[in-house]
Amino acid sequence: MLKKIGRPAKSQYQIEFKQEIINATTQLINNFGADYVTVRRVCEAAKVSTGTFYHYFSDKDDLMMQFLRETSFDGFELQTPLENISGRICELYMILIHKYQSLGENFMKSFYTTNNKSLSAYMGESDGKFAPNTIMARSEYEMQKALELGIIRNESNIHEICQDICTIVKGCVFEWCLSNGNTKIEIILNRIIKNYLENFLSKTKIPRSKN
Repeated sequence: MLKKIGRPAKSQYQIEFKQEIINATTQLINNFGADYVTVRRVCEAAKVSTGTFYHYFSDKDDLMMQFLRETSFDGFELQTPLENISGRICELYMILIHKYQSLGENFMKSFYTTNNKSLSAYMGESDGKFAPNTIMARSEYEMQKALELGIIRNESNIHEICQDICTIVKGCVFEWCLSNGNTKIEIILNRIIKNYLENFLSKTKIPRSKN
């Protein structure tokens, strides 16, 4: 029997209701895969009504987006110096990858599929721009700083480079899933991004800058 009926009143318990939905979704994905997740099954697992669910999420895709939206990449302080732009970008993306690895291998395998519209929307762009607070937007910000400091050549198309990096990352994650988590994803990602960005690095020696 559902414990929470109808649209909840605005109170301190709303955050708990939302978190129960998210926790239930994570458990369903780990146990059965992302394709198994439906609004009805999430509500049953979280012991909430559909009215409560739709108070927080517009549909299943909106719920799945929560796993990406809950992390804003604007505030992370990266440790790799800007001069090592490939290492800095890899460090940035590993924050996201480690987050999903912590949710379990089954989650990763199910989440990174062509059927996940929320992932496609998040890792894409709108009107030629990455959405604010996303990892792609932060990547573009870091690359733009590298361009302004002369680390990246002036004629480089920063937005296009960041699109390519995003594609590289998705490929590395997919390979990690295919290998059942046996590939050393950070090493591979570092190597590929470094080799890719070599094509855009300035040949002029740049003074060391602050992060």
